Amino acid sequence: MTLTHTIRTALTGLHTNRLRSLLTILGIVIGVAAIILIVSLGKGAQSLILDQIQGMGPRTIVVIPGREPTGPTDAAQIFSDSLKVGDLAALKRQVNVPGAQNITPILFGGETAAYKNDTFRMTIFGGDTTIFNVFDIDLAEGVFFSANDVRASASVAVIGAKVKEELFGERQAIGERIRVKGRNLRVIGVLSRKGQTAFFNFDEMVMVPYTTAANYIFGIKYFHRLILQAETEMDIPRTVADVERVLRDQHGITDPEKDDFFVETQADLADTLSIITDALTLFLVSVAAVSLVVGGIGIMNIMFVSVTERTREIGLRKALGATRREILTQFLFEAIILTGIGGIAGIILGALVAFASATAISHLTEFHWTFVFPFSAALIGLVVSAGIGIIFGYYPARDAAQKSPMEALRYE
Repeated sequence: MTLTHTIRTALTGLHTNRLRSLLTILGIVIGVAAIILIVSLGKGAQSLILDQIQGMGPRTIVVIPGREPTGPTDAAQIFSDSLKVGDLAALKRQVNVPGAQNITPILFGGETAAYKNDTFRMTIFGGDTTIFNVFDIDLAEGVFFSANDVRASASVAVIGAKVKEELFGERQAIGERIRVKGRNLRVIGVLSRKGQTAFFNFDEMVMVPYTTAANYIFGIKYFHRLILQAETEMDIPRTVADVERVLRDQHGITDPEKDDFFVETQADLADTLSIITDALTLFLVSVAAVSLVVGGIGIMNIMFVSVTERTREIGLRKALGATRREILTQFLFEAIILTGIGGIAGIILGALVAFASATAISHLTEFHWTFVFPFSAALIGLVVSAGIGIIFGYYPARDAAQKSPMEALRYE
């Protein structure tokens, strides 16, 4: 019997029990669809995160206080107060870090802004005048705060588009005063709508001089971050080395293992976050793959039922000259076709749900979430589906092939 005839016979057997065949492949469909959905959303999240990182520019270097976390026990390091005013002054001396520009301190935290009877929960963001260049921020109206405002700890603020909308509506905001942490801040500028960039939503932000944030809002004498830019991308390694050398001298550190700060470039951060999202996606895919095993067991069970129901057919075919190999091949093809169809249906279903999810996220949130079709996951899904058909279909097919023709014909 030719391979074409074997496949046609297998399809005929499956078509005879259409409903049972459909129910049999549901486990495979759900398992493959879940894998496609998880991988697609994982890739979409990774793309979104990388876009946010790149929003600061490839030349940006971030200095973070505390020892670089290597595990969950180091989480408390993010609250370190190791970056001080003296560190900022040392880094700003060009002789110390000749390849750096736009060096700025950052303070940030959630607070509530109030105007008359309206309130809005936003992010206070303290920096100096260079912060507007680092984040490529534009104004819709008004002006940025000046170097004099920074030196004087002036009570001035530049507010985001969402803050203006929530507190002032269609009214004029420039010149009005908002109250934050008991301090009246005069609004001197409104940012153009920008959305999320580098983990900050500038539409929901109130930007003030870092001296104002430190002295009157947070009440601290240290910085949450120091941000600078290398003059060129080629200067990044040398600039990072200069920053580390200067800060170690400032902090009296001779052993790099005892650093109370760490430096991240945008490439470092992108690599780290890619590893995290890939690991999380792999974990979720492993969980979803359990349904494929369950689906394979279901196929094996249904194939045993099919073999039992078709015992007389098997006996008749053997009596007419069908070999064990041909019987085994027929039932094995039935299992492979079932799982193959289930794999294809799962890929289509998973892609449709992933596309709908990406579209919904983009419309319901401010994130620009893109749909990513995971070609590698789809290929793996097809291969795994066929493999499950072979693995879980072999034993029932072998059982069918070993039946005695005489006993099979007498089966009732």
